[in-house]
Amino acid sequence: MAAEGCEEMSGNGELAESSAMELSEVPMPPPTEMEETSGENGGAAEAPEASVGPEPVPFSMPQAAEDEEGELPADFERLWKAAQDNPQDFTCWTDLLQYCEQEGHITASRRALEAFLARYPLCYGYWKKFADLERRAGYKDKAEEVCVQGLKVIPLSVDLWIHYINLLLGTLDMNLYDSPTRIRSVFEDAVAASGLDFHSDRLWDLYIEWEKEQGNMRNAAAVLDRVLKVPTQLYNTHYDKFKEHLNSHEPKEVLTQEEYEELRTYCRQSQKAERAEQAQEEEEERPPGEEEPVTPEGTDTEELMQKIREQVLLRRDKVYQDNEGEVRKRWNFEDAIKRPYFHVKPLDRLQLRSWHSYLDWEIAQLNKDTKDPTSDQNEAATEESEVTAQPQEGSEDSGVAHDDHRVRILFERCLIACALYEEFWNRYTQYLEAQSVDEARAVYKRACEIHLTYRPNIHMQWATFEERHGDLTEARRVLEALEKTLPGLAVVRLRRAALERRDGQLDQSEALLQEAVAESKENPTLHAFYSIKLARLLLKVGRNPSRARGILQDALEISPDNDKLHLNLLELEVSGDPWASTEAVQECVTRALAAPLAPHTKILFSQRGLQFAEDYSNSIQSVLSMYEEHQKLLKELGGTKRGAENGDEDPEKLSTGDDGSAADVSEQVPPTMPHVPITTPPPPVMGADMSAQAGYGAYSSWYQQPQYGSYGYQNTWNYNQGYYPPS
Repeated sequence: MAAEGCEEMSGNGELAESSAMELSEVPMPPPTEMEETSGENGGAAEAPEASVGPEPVPFSMPQAAEDEEGELPADFERLWKAAQDNPQDFTCWTDLLQYCEQEGHITASRRALEAFLARYPLCYGYWKKFADLERRAGYKDKAEEVCVQGLKVIPLSVDLWIHYINLLLGTLDMNLYDSPTRIRSVFEDAVAASGLDFHSDRLWDLYIEWEKEQGNMRNAAAVLDRVLKVPTQLYNTHYDKFKEHLNSHEPKEVLTQEEYEELRTYCRQSQKAERAEQAQEEEEERPPGEEEPVTPEGTDTEELMQKIREQVLLRRDKVYQDNEGEVRKRWNFEDAIKRPYFHVKPLDRLQLRSWHSYLDWEIAQLNKDTKDPTSDQNEAATEESEVTAQPQEGSEDSGVAHDDHRVRILFERCLIACALYEEFWNRYTQYLEAQSVDEARAVYKRACEIHLTYRPNIHMQWATFEERHGDLTEARRVLEALEKTLPGLAVVRLRRAALERRDGQLDQSEALLQEAVAESKENPTLHAFYSIKLARLLLKVGRNPSRARGILQDALEISPDNDKLHLNLLELEVSGDPWASTEAVQECVTRALAAPLAPHTKILFSQRGLQFAEDYSNSIQSVLSMYEEHQKLLKELGGTKRGAENGDEDPEKLSTGDDGSAADVSEQVPPTMPHVPITTPPPPVMGADMSAQAGYGAYSSWYQQPQYGSYGYQNTWNYNQGYYPPS
């Protein structure tokens, strides 16, 4: 975890900020050049890579019979029940943990910590508390197991690595042959997993000091060599320590054999050349007969050792300068991140933008290194202009290529601080998917099964991801698990039904919707919603209008006041055979008019019934009968709507087209033509169902024909004129 030394756990489990690093000085930002650039990233290429983002491992400590302490503390069950009933309430958990710590009851504490860390595994401070609990109780193996388990879940935690190493240093017998080997192996795992963190300095320092304590000065110098290439907050102190280490010991004690021999040979040749020149000058001035003093062959003088040290520092200075350039590019990004550790409290928008900007930049550097250098001249690194802290760089090129591992490390750091934000998980999976479907799947698994168990969107995106890659079984499992976690969420049931339909399993898709209809009878609105979805599936995909009609009619028995049910049933009837649908349409309209619907909705149904009769009825008497009923309804519910039916409304208003633009009637109708009012049926009601408006109400463009005047017609159309007398 980035900068985990920046905060400590208070008594109630809340995170309180403290000193940034346990060091005597806080470094200033590295010197900057005048111009900004995207630059390249220095890497810790020599550190072995460790996989980041492990599979989530369910935490379970083995229980021993001797661990049981009898009855649990008095208030434990009450606090435990409160945490179990409200698992997303962080305060309930911290109250429980604080109580267990105060009571000092190991069984209660172990039970509470296991449950808490299964839900909030990124709280590294509680892993440390758990390990200390087991160590104080005398269970050293269990303490180690807790640390290992915690590091599997959060391998970037510098503090947890240090805690684990200190635990081993305090429990292992260092006189045993394999103990130093084991400690060194853990150090290597630690720097491989979290050594690229910008705030990993304490881990590197601990490794170096331990090697010195073991008397392995060459190993200590090798670790210093590695950290000199890693952009960290205290990069300059590592170089100072390297120089001090080199000056405090003979070069052959700190350098590798190969490097030492190479520099020794080079410096001796240089020294011989200097001495030959000096000897020639001295011989000219030496008295006759006096010979040159003989220097023993193969002797390494202090002068030679100093020359070797100078050459070593000359080489390291180039590495240091390159690394300083990498630190400079990242410094302002790192400085803008104020909370690099996990907490349930939300981050402010500026912090989220800072993470996005940092990721944008790091990915841009990787893309820059993988592209043709000439094409990169026309592209700039992607950076957020809203973030005040922008990276700067010098004119020099570090010569160290950015790699995918560094991008992943930054993503993992981000997902510690932003673990509760779906946008970063989605971004990480999109980045990984292009490289490895399995790795992207593992990230989805961590997000959905640990951190975002109650966020349906990312679960559905996971299911879509699995379906896109052909694993329908896993997609089904993801959606089924989500529905168990969040029962009654309609969008999840619809996703499941749609998945089955796309797979050709129409029976299963229908069964899922039928089950939803049956289970939602106590909720009329939800019942109507599912009934409409099921009816549409049966009608559009199953080609079974009879069953679809039955579903809607049954739903209307439960929700007679649901206008959407009436509208969908009307849509079903009018979309059938017009010669066979007349009575069914009339029955549907009659049912709607008798239902407790809003007045404007009833007018819409009456108008649609009248239009259907005019379009398809074989009897003028039935058309006139429906017209009279419609006029009566308008009089009762619509008031002035009747005038519009008979062409009495202002023609300037009626000349307004469907798109809302008013047309000049004097331009549309030639001056020599007698004025005839332009009429339309009542326009569709804005409050009605939009699908009904699209299907039933958009007729005014048919009936309103002012443009025909330009073709010589002597009057415009009035759709009702010629059928019905003015009333």
